[in-house]
This record gives sequence, structure tokens and C-alpha cells, in this order.
Amino acid sequence: MLYFTRAKTLGILLICALGLLLSLPNLAPRPNFLPSAIPWPQVHLGLDLKGGSYLLLQIDFDAVVQQDLNTLVDETRQQMHGAGLGYIGLHADPAHHQVVLHLLNAGDTGAAQAALSKLITYGTNNSGPNIAVNIAPDGSVTLTLPQQALAVRKSQALDQSITIIQRRIDGSGVLNPQIARQGSDQIVVQLPGISDPDRIRTLIGTTAHMTFQLVETNAVPGAPAPLGDEILPMQDNPGEQMVVFSNVSVDGADLENAQAGTDPQSGQWVINFTLNSLGAREFSDVTTANVGKPFAIILDGKIIMAPNIREPITGGSGQITGNYTAQQATDLALLLRAGALPAPLNIVEEQSVGPELGADAIKAGALSLVAGFILVMIFMATFYGLFGWFANLALVTNLVIMLGALSFMGATLTLPGMAGILLTLGMAVDANVLINERVREEVKAGRKPLAALEAGYKRAYGTIIDSNVTTLLAHVTLFIFGSPPVRGFAVTICVGILTTLFTATVLVRLITSRWYTSRRPAALPV
Repeated sequence: MLYFTRAKTLGILLICALGLLLSLPNLAPRPNFLPSAIPWPQVHLGLDLKGGSYLLLQIDFDAVVQQDLNTLVDETRQQMHGAGLGYIGLHADPAHHQVVLHLLNAGDTGAAQAALSKLITYGTNNSGPNIAVNIAPDGSVTLTLPQQALAVRKSQALDQSITIIQRRIDGSGVLNPQIARQGSDQIVVQLPGISDPDRIRTLIGTTAHMTFQLVETNAVPGAPAPLGDEILPMQDNPGEQMVVFSNVSVDGADLENAQAGTDPQSGQWVINFTLNSLGAREFSDVTTANVGKPFAIILDGKIIMAPNIREPITGGSGQITGNYTAQQATDLALLLRAGALPAPLNIVEEQSVGPELGADAIKAGALSLVAGFILVMIFMATFYGLFGWFANLALVTNLVIMLGALSFMGATLTLPGMAGILLTLGMAVDANVLINERVREEVKAGRKPLAALEAGYKRAYGTIIDSNVTTLLAHVTLFIFGSPPVRGFAVTICVGILTTLFTATVLVRLITSRWYTSRRPAALPV
């Protein structure tokens, strides 16, 4: 038990050195001479320590269903026209998740069934059909979104929203954001250290759905919108409205890139955009067929601009102008690049933590760690003498390796995480207490020093492994099912347990072995 080969000794020392090396970035700034290719991992401070904003967002799933029903209405209209079938009353029924219509000829039920069945698709995750088509003998047709398909669509919309929020926040320059789903329709966003929470809130909450639609030039001012048209306000002047065709000529989903820039002639800030091959082809077709007509660029239901098409635009690129500041143009380009949210997000809860509160929390947490560390060291030195100091040396090494492991993982340290480190301090010496007490018992039983050490480590080892493994499993469960603060606590405890098993049972044993080999004491100082 106390014999260590050179290879084993070297491996233990290398682990300790690696832990020290990985923990150094938290204690010193990155050297200027260090190449950029070499990482400099650090433990990041969480929202409660660094300050920042906490947002709880809820997706408006009704809007997702409404969009899907509107799409289904268009697809149904195309299929019925393509099959040459007459119908009336085609409309969406959001309350029942249905699209409804009535055949003019009740004898067309078979042809309608065949035509509308082409709209049915099946997901790859055994989610069943996307719609259920039901045609009554009297010619009433209902296309229903099944509950199972709605549940899958809801989960997809939430995952897509998280991805887009991540893109937007990464593009804004916020470091170490934490974005996670909560429940079936909510997203938790934690943004440590942000200096402009209003701007970030706008970036997250803006749907950013851009479309290109032709303007209805024959509309009568003040009259209701003709069938197939819609009235939308101007973005700069909501009191001014314009009638546009409901049919989307080009969708912002076909946007490939968007960058803020300045117009060389006017010097104003603009957004230059580029469409992908599909969008470029559609853009070319609609501008070629509608030269001289106004073409509206619409963002989230508001018309940004509606310039006349002077000539066919075949290059797949364009420019959005307006009275933008540099920040507004940059943010709008970022929103367009990141993509549109599948549905609006409502802010359910919002909290802001000032940097002063975070600094106070760091001071209080650091004071607790230092006080706990000193008390544990005094206890071990007082009750176990030299072996207690061996345990104290392992405790310092434990903290260093633990910090290095958290840095390597890119972990975010929160107040619960600091509590986990403090708890690890007490748990770390438990193993040494068990070993030292076992050694004491063997000495009292009359064993020789070497035999007492061998028996003490051997008999305490099983208890140490059992207690730490059960604790590890409990905190793994906390990490899987807990909320973000609880997860931070669980991560530090889990890492602390692994480093404790190494330092308490391996490193201390190595130190004890080297001490015994060099001193060959006649009695153990326990």
C-alpha cells in the first residue's frame, strides 16, 4: 500500500503540476508573449457575482400555431386549385387547430382526399403525421394539427429560439452567457457583466422576421384592405399606413448575410444584405415582372421602406436605408444574420444585479472560504500533528487541482458554486480523518509503524470510496434535474469529490510513504 514506483510517483506529480498550470490563468493576466493559439482558460464569474441581467422568456406558441395554420391555408388553396376543385369558406380555426373549407360539389370528396393527402408528411422521430384530413359526406373538409405533432412543433420552436438567441448574444459581444430551456415553453437567459441591458433585451425580444411584399397600388385610401391584401404601418411613422399584398414575394429566411455600412453618397448608415441562390432567383423574378412598382421591405409587421423597382435586380443583393445610427444599423444587421425567431418571446421575469452587489458577494464568499480553510487546517494540525499537516498540504493541492479542473471545463462560478467549494473543504479532510483514526487504532493495538500505516490505509479505503461515490451519485442527480443555481453547486461538489479522492487517498499516501522511507520512525506521531 505504501510502495510507489517511479512511474506512479511521476504520474501523481504531473497531475498536481497540471492542476497548478491550469489554475494559473485565474491568478495572473495573460502574458503578451504567449501565442494566441495557446488557450488561457479561466473560471468565469456568474450573474450573482459579476452582476448583469436575468431574463425568463416565454414563447408565444399560439403565434407558432397561427403561422402553421396560415401556411396550411396557402398550401390547401394551391392543392385545390391544382386539382381543379371548387370550394368556399377556406379559413383557419386557431381555437381548434384546424383549417376548414367546404366543397362546392359533394361528389368531389375522393378527389379532394387525394389532393389534400399530398400535404401529409411524417417526422423522423415517430411523431406521426403532421396533419389529419377529414372529409364529411356533405363536403365539409377539416385539416387538423394533431396534438402529438403540436408537441413536437413546440419543442422544435423552443430549440430554434434558443439557437437564435445564442447567435444574437454571441454577435453582441456578451461573454459567457447562460441560455437554457425551462419547462416546455420557457427559456432562461443569464447575462453576466452586461453594460447595456436595454440593448440586449431588444436584441433578444425582437422577432426579426423580414419579408419583401409588393405594394397594392390600386387600394383606396381609408378603405378596408381588399381580399388578399393587408394594411401595415410604416416603421418610422406608425400613423402612416400602406396596403401590401399578403403573399410574400421573398422571405427573410433566404437571407444569407447582412452587414452594416455607410452609403457613399449620403453618408448615412445602411444595411447591405445578400440573398442565397433561392432568394436571389425569387428576387430576380419578382423585380423583373414588376418594374416601376413599389416593393415593400417589412420587418415584424412594419414597413421599413417601399422603394420603386427601377430595374430588375438579378444580383441577389440589396440595401436597406433609413435614419439609422451606427448602433441601430449594427444591431439590425445582427438580427437579420442570426435569423428570425419562430414566434415572439414574452419577458415573464427580469432581474438585474449590480456590480456592487456582485463585489460584496465575492468578498463574503472569499471570507467564508478563507475562514473555513484556516479552521480546517487548525483542526487537522491540532488533532493529528504531522499527519494533519500532510492532510493540510493535500487540501491546498486539492483546491489548486479543483480550480484547474473548473478552468479547463470553462465553468461559471456562482454563489452556490462557492458554497460547494466551501463544503468540499470539509469533505476533503474526512478521508484523512478516517485514515488517521484507523492508524491510531492499529498503533493502540500494538502494531509496528509500517504495519499500522498499511492496515490504516487499507481498512479506511473501502469506507472512503463508498461514502464519496454515494455523494457523487447524489450530486450527479442534482445536476441532471436541478435548476441552474443548483447545477452550479452540483458541479463544484462533483469536481471536488474527484479531486478529494485523488489528494486524500493517493497524494497523502505518497507523502506519508516518502516520509516513512526517509525517517524510519520507531513510533508514529499520531
